[in-house]
Amino acid sequence: MTGTEPAVSRIDTSRPHPARVYDWFLGGKDNYPVDEELGRRIAALQGDAPRHARANRRFMERATRAVVRETGIRQFLDIGSGIPTEPNLHQIAQSVVPDARVVYVDNDPIVLAHAAALLRGTPQGVTEYVQADAREPERILEQAASVLDFDRPVALSLIALLHFIADDDGAHRLVDTLVGALAPGSCLVLSAMTADFDPENVRKGIEAYTASGVTLVARSHAEVGRLFQGLDLLEPGIVSLSDWRPSAEEGGGNEGSPVSLYGAVGIKP
Repeated sequence: MTGTEPAVSRIDTSRPHPARVYDWFLGGKDNYPVDEELGRRIAALQGDAPRHARANRRFMERATRAVVRETGIRQFLDIGSGIPTEPNLHQIAQSVVPDARVVYVDNDPIVLAHAAALLRGTPQGVTEYVQADAREPERILEQAASVLDFDRPVALSLIALLHFIADDDGAHRLVDTLVGALAPGSCLVLSAMTADFDPENVRKGIEAYTASGVTLVARSHAEVGRLFQGLDLLEPGIVSLSDWRPSAEEGGGNEGSPVSLYGAVGIKP
């Protein structure tokens, strides 16, 4: 387990954290009153916010299965992993290929506090946690290299991360650096918020996050497309999460209005 226990004592409960607000949306218990307050404010403005959080989680599950089954990738780097909520990425990957190797990355001490207890993988595979800021891609790659072989394909997972990082704060540098370090045959799995479907409610949500000191950025279809520059998109391309290969158990895509997040999987040639 990478990271040190003293970091747990530095949990900041005075400001909301995206990972903990997301946990509240999913019905988790690993959040604080300040996170619940912002979550309730967002839900009051955007009644669909919890549905969108659940749709994002299901997209991660479907995309992970697709990557394992269609590309043969056995290594995963999940940045901005958030508080462990079952099923976790490693549970999904290792249920298909028990020897999958997974590295989780997050910068919230509460995530570290739960990682040791919850991120249990198969005996054949490896599950590791790195405490690092997403804006430090070189540091992430250096630490992840102790578990992952970057000469072989890796699935880079940036699920609901980049809408918390503005372009001028290094969003494109983050993606370019990480994807640039991956071997051919690797892939980028990404979901990102958009205002294309429901601009007014998304604007209200951004204002609520901003008022609480949290950066939130909505990107258009074209802007999300630029994050996949040079990659070959798996079908159906960049679409609302609810339209990315929905399963019959989830209603086959019949989930009402589009989810205000785009999702896609791109393969590095």
